[in-house]
Amino acid sequence: MKRLTFYAMSMMLLAMHVLPLYSFAGNKKDKRDYYQIKIYHCKNLEQVSKVEDYLQHAYLPALHRMGLTSIGVFTPIDNDTLTDKKVIVFMPISSPEQLVTIEHKLIADQQLATDGASYLNAAYDQPAYQRIESTLLHAFPLHPKYTLPTALTTPKEERIYELRSYEGATENLYRSKVKMFNEGGEIALFKRLEFNAVFYSEVVSGAHMPNLMYMTTFNNRAQRDEHWKVFGSDPEWKRLSSLPEYLHTVSRADIMLLHPTSYSDF
Repeated sequence: MKRLTFYAMSMMLLAMHVLPLYSFAGNKKDKRDYYQIKIYHCKNLEQVSKVEDYLQHAYLPALHRMGLTSIGVFTPIDNDTLTDKKVIVFMPISSPEQLVTIEHKLIADQQLATDGASYLNAAYDQPAYQRIESTLLHAFPLHPKYTLPTALTTPKEERIYELRSYEGATENLYRSKVKMFNEGGEIALFKRLEFNAVFYSEVVSGAHMPNLMYMTTFNNRAQRDEHWKVFGSDPEWKRLSSLPEYLHTVSRADIMLLHPTSYSDF
């Protein structure tokens, strides 16, 4: 009996330690979005074209039939010169369980099988991509829902979506960076400077943990560069970034400047 009580208390303490870091889908009070980011890695523009054809004519229509109407599809602005060419899909979901449900529905979708036949039935030595990388994210408390960038006024081909990934050297340093975004006021600073964020999130499962990711949007490259220039010289940023508790919280930063595809919902 004592052993059982000790075990139960241990599990309770473990839950108290873990749950504040990641609010699992089992928590019915959790109102924050989850997101999936899929990156199709391609070796040439021919593969990119095959992936995009599938996404435009089969995959997105299938998701739309399920009621998922806000799917972002992006390509890096320098995709034609990159060795590892990418196509990036951003999908908001309500829970990790929904992601499993979506995959089962896609497998059973006969219209998808027909519309995406050339992609789905590609020969082993002529695949449409090299690999697919998938990351599961959970929205930050102070930006619990994704935001469609309604402030953009330029044609899609001119718009810049900036996807950033910040890794931490340790879990504690990473959590300090998460705190900096939320309680520290970094999200508020981005909002004041009109960075038009789509999302801010922590990575629940991915290849580069611990890390956080976020996306901001701009009418064009010049506007993006000007915003970051203003951000870097802002007194609040200088104060915030100099605080001891936020020093050395990012060990690696990956920055991707993206254009939305013509068929993207963003």
